[in-house]
Amino acid sequence: MIFKFSQRIIYTLQMSYRYRQELANIYLKTPTHFSTAQISLQKLKNMGIKVLVLDFDGVLAAHGEIQPTTKILVWLQTCSTYFEQVFLLSNKPFHHRLNHFQSKYPQVYCITNVAKKPYPEGLNKVKQLSGKLAHEIALVDDRLLTGVLAACIAQTQVVYVTSPYTNLTKRPIAEAFFTTLRFMERRYVQLYTYFRLNK
Repeated sequence: MIFKFSQRIIYTLQMSYRYRQELANIYLKTPTHFSTAQISLQKLKNMGIKVLVLDFDGVLAAHGEIQPTTKILVWLQTCSTYFEQVFLLSNKPFHHRLNHFQSKYPQVYCITNVAKKPYPEGLNKVKQLSGKLAHEIALVDDRLLTGVLAACIAQTQVVYVTSPYTNLTKRPIAEAFFTTLRFMERRYVQLYTYFRLNK
């Protein structure tokens, strides 16, 4: 497990450098406070998106939750009316979480048994199952160096959520950890952007 984790860290560093330009562009064009509920499904459809892929933690609920936050329920239920297929792609596909989705949202297909993001296997599986081209698929994710990077590698569209759902009261340690990771990711991209604009 430690070896696989180390491999993923090395892969992330290599790919984040290779796709640093794409990451910077996505970071720069996304509003600072942008939550999932603010995503216009009609706008995505107008852009030619036919398949929507959703992360869970931060995107649909606070970290570690089993079911989506009530703030997003109407938005989530509406997704299937705009897109041909909707997928769930999480680095933490807990059984109780997947069981909840299968019972409450049968229209959402859960991707399992793939390498964690930023490896592109999950998005490649979405391509295979949906039969759609990469530019017809959009991933919604709140992490630059996991989901957003995976989308860059797989060449799919991506919607970067900069204001993820959190619950510091319920899980202060976990939420503080992931808030720190998000901050460090943004700093990494900010540094590249700064040097690019001032060279």
